[in-house]
Amino acid sequence: MRYFIALVFPWLTFFTMGKPLQGILCLLLQITLIGWIPATIWAFASISSFNADPRTDKLIQAVKVR
Repeated sequence: MRYFIALVFPWLTFFTMGKPLQGILCLLLQITLIGWIPATIWAFASISSFNADPRTDKLIQAVKVR
């Protein structure tokens, strides 16, 4: 669902992840038509990072247990 929001409203994606300052910056970037594409790419990259962080933490905990 976040990927669809990132495609249509990239700035809203940051608010759903709890990053309001980045959301405002993304909205300013998105206001221009040229900035829409970089804003979308930034939102997709942020979603990937947001999803990868818990997985990385889980892997680190698994290695520490051994």
